[in-house]
Amino acid sequence: MKITFLGHASFKIEEDGKTVFVDPWLTGPTSPITVEDVDKADIVLVTHDHGDHGYAEALGICKKTGAYLVAINELAHKAGSQGVENIHTLNIGGSVNIGGVVVTLVQAFHSSGIGAPTGFVVRFPSGTFYHAGDTGVFSSMRLLGELYGPIDVALLPIGSYFVMDIHQAALAAKLLKARNVIPMHYDTFPVIEANPEKFKHLVSESSPDTKVIVIKPGESTEI
Repeated sequence: MKITFLGHASFKIEEDGKTVFVDPWLTGPTSPITVEDVDKADIVLVTHDHGDHGYAEALGICKKTGAYLVAINELAHKAGSQGVENIHTLNIGGSVNIGGVVVTLVQAFHSSGIGAPTGFVVRFPSGTFYHAGDTGVFSSMRLLGELYGPIDVALLPIGSYFVMDIHQAALAAKLLKARNVIPMHYDTFPVIEANPEKFKHLVSESSPDTKVIVIKPGESTEI
C-alpha cells in the first residue's frame, strides 16, 4: 500500500492497481498538487462537508476521471445533483464493493453542515486502512479494530482544537490496535499546532506494537 500525504487530512492511497483519494483539499495551503495534476482516480472519499476536507475538489476529480464519490447519503446525493455521475450514498455501518475495494462508512464525532461526520474503513484484497475523519476519541474505536482488523494503517488527527489531541490520538491507536499510524490534521494553521514526535513517543509507550510514521505533505510511504 503506497500512501501519499497531500497535507492536512488529504491522502492518496494506491494499492492493487486502484487509486483512492480521501478528503482531497488540494487548494489547501500545504497541498503539493492541484486537481489539474490528478490524472487517475478510482474512488474519492469525503468524510464531511467542511471546507478543509475537499468536497469541492472531490467533485472536480470525479468529473475529470470518472471516479466514484463515496460520502454519507445527503452529501453524496448533493454531489450527484452537481454533476458527479458515479456516487455511492452510504450511511454509517454500510459498505460497498467498488471493483474489489470494500468501502465502509463509520462514525466520527464532529460536526457537519450536511448529513453527519464520518470516517472510512477501506479494505483492498491485500490490505486495510482507516481514515478517522475529524473526530475526538471514542470507545467504539475498539470495535473497529475487532471488526476490520488487523488494520494496516490508521490515519488519525492529532491537532486538537477541532479534533483529538496527541493524548487522545494515542489512546485511539491503542483501541484500534493498528499496525501503523500516520498523524494528520495538524500544523496547517497555528490553532492546530502539534508535535508529531511527541505523539510518536506516547504511542510507543502505550502501544509498542504500533509503528507511527510521520510524513510531510508530498511525501509517500509504503506499508
